Amino acid sequence: MVPGRLTDRLGSAEPRHALLAVPIALIVLVTVIDVLAPPDVHLGPFLVAAPAVTASFAGPRTTACVGALAVLAQAVVAVLRTSLVDLNHTFQLITLILMSAFVTSFAARRERHERELTRLRTVATAAQEVVLKPLPRRIGPLRIASAYLAADSEAQIGGDLYAAARTEHGTRFVIGDVRGKGLEAVGDAALLLGAFRGAAHRQADLPSLVAFLEGTVASDLDDPAAPSVGADERGEGFITAVVLDVPDDEPILRLINCGHPPPLLLRQGRVASLDTRHPAPPLGLAAFARAEFAVTAFAFEPGDIALLYTDGVVEARDRDGTFYPLAERAAGMAGQGPGALLTRLRQDLIRHAGGHLGDDAAMVAVERLPGRTEGAGRAGPRTA
Repeated sequence: MVPGRLTDRLGSAEPRHALLAVPIALIVLVTVIDVLAPPDVHLGPFLVAAPAVTASFAGPRTTACVGALAVLAQAVVAVLRTSLVDLNHTFQLITLILMSAFVTSFAARRERHERELTRLRTVATAAQEVVLKPLPRRIGPLRIASAYLAADSEAQIGGDLYAAARTEHGTRFVIGDVRGKGLEAVGDAALLLGAFRGAAHRQADLPSLVAFLEGTVASDLDDPAAPSVGADERGEGFITAVVLDVPDDEPILRLINCGHPPPLLLRQGRVASLDTRHPAPPLGLAAFARAEFAVTAFAFEPGDIALLYTDGVVEARDRDGTFYPLAERAAGMAGQGPGALLTRLRQDLIRHAGGHLGDDAAMVAVERLPGRTEGAGRAGPRTA
């Protein structure tokens, strides 16, 4: 769920120690050539490259040590060629000392920024775990897997969301996408997830639950403490979502689609789109459209997998601008469990997009297992 930490790996101690050989070798090479060069050839100014290169990957202490080593090398060259008080070598030494001090201060500033970035990543990771909790692998008679791919490798969180809640008679799911990006989108996602986790096991039917979620999102848009917007901007904040109810004792699933890409149903190597007859507007806009939340039921038998996803998946493009063919690729990967399916889909999606997604993407795969899980229907509320 969390993207790979390429920067952390590059910033580890082992590769930095290996890179330290570069400036040291440069100092040795310049010193030897300068000593052996004709009297009118001076290579001392090239020594400043050693601390400058070091400052790009090491801290201020290491940079200062390399700078001091470069100054010592310049002094050795001065003694072997003329003397320390020679005017040319004196100016070279002074320049090298000043430049070493400058790049050392630059290294200190860069290291400070790296520490700040590390702290921000730690906070982002903690926020991710609170807002978007990992789904359990098993709930009642269902086996579940989830995946989250951030468009920006440095960003741990975004506006895509999903959650599951255990009820007395089954399991409910929500997957959605907040319009917009940044912290405001994260806040809206947290608002919807909190409302879902708190109400999923209290609302008797699916329309009542979705109506509650709509009221929560709409009331937040109407919050007088929120920044004021013009009338033409009022409808710009919304959340597309699909809310599902999977009962324990019936081989069906019920869903309400609020302007979100329809889930896919994988059954015996075939893929079908779970299109609703009467889709509702996105959450936050239903009040303006006076929409009703109509439930559509689909057969969901043992061995079936329901694949939920956000638009970042199907809108990922390759170099030719072709959208990711999720249904086609999922059909070719049928016959696997939810975890293996999402692992392969995730790898295939990243490969299709050339390693960079244009938008955050989330996927949830839900498989109904054969038989009825012991104790299903009697379990207390549990959310994720």
